[in-house]
Amino acid sequence: MMTRLVVVLVGVLVTGGCVSLTPYSTVRQMVPPERFVEVGGQAVHVERWGQQGEALVLLHGFGGSTYSWRLVGPELGRDFRVVAVDLNGFGWTERVAEREAYTLAGQARLVLGVMDALGIQRAHLAGHSYGGGLALWLAATAPERFTSLILVDSTLPTYAAERRRSWAGLRPVTALLLRTVLLRKSFIRRGLERSVYDRRVVSDEMVTAYLERLKVEGATDAYRGLTARVEGPPAVVDLTEIRQPTLIVWGLQDALLASAYGSRAAEKIPNAQFVGIDRCGHLPMEERPDEFLAAVRAFLARSSPPALLP
Repeated sequence: MMTRLVVVLVGVLVTGGCVSLTPYSTVRQMVPPERFVEVGGQAVHVERWGQQGEALVLLHGFGGSTYSWRLVGPELGRDFRVVAVDLNGFGWTERVAEREAYTLAGQARLVLGVMDALGIQRAHLAGHSYGGGLALWLAATAPERFTSLILVDSTLPTYAAERRRSWAGLRPVTALLLRTVLLRKSFIRRGLERSVYDRRVVSDEMVTAYLERLKVEGATDAYRGLTARVEGPPAVVDLTEIRQPTLIVWGLQDALLASAYGSRAAEKIPNAQFVGIDRCGHLPMEERPDEFLAAVRAFLARSSPPALLP
């Protein structure tokens, strides 16, 4: 199996060449400095909308970034202090070599570090897909920091661990895979088209934006950290122990994670509500932003002190 994979990758390399990675120094030059916070000496990219109200932290999915929230972040910023975070390995956040940074515990420290750096003691928390699994982990392990929880077509915390592979720890293989297959427009486009109900949502601009935020120096370390096997038991969260009011939003035509996962999770979490969005795939905030915003606003209105709402 491994030999066959290497042969395929070498064939792609010979016929199509390698993708180049953007130096991180270039990233820092092209992205405004106010969009970075320092956490333990690492440059972490955030996007912020709104200056008043309660804090709302947004966590993107696997392969995503703060860009994934571009259609809903500014609208939510009308009522909340919104902070979208580029997690380790994604977006414009600096890639680090330590593999532990890419575990759930490492990602959780990054999110809490951003909150501390911005003076946010307590916040509403929303996570999409992989970011939803991380949001569940944060809600369970640092419940005092989060007022409510919004899960968007979410994985469980165990999802990422179950998909880790031993071969991903081999640096030459992962480097070749990234540069010849995974970081190409055609691959990104196919992934996005599988993630939506209406493929017309996927524009050239969208494909380029997703790709450029992955094609960053340190991508090999990040990919290994995110996908190679790690020692120890997988992170597990007992859904019946989640105490925050929870909204579960799901695209009813999600071909990656069926909506039944979301409705079953809503039955287990004590104070949870499930909202399904029709004619929508895995990316509700990008494919159906108006319906997504309506569900989230109604939920947050019930979960926030009236004095902070218009």
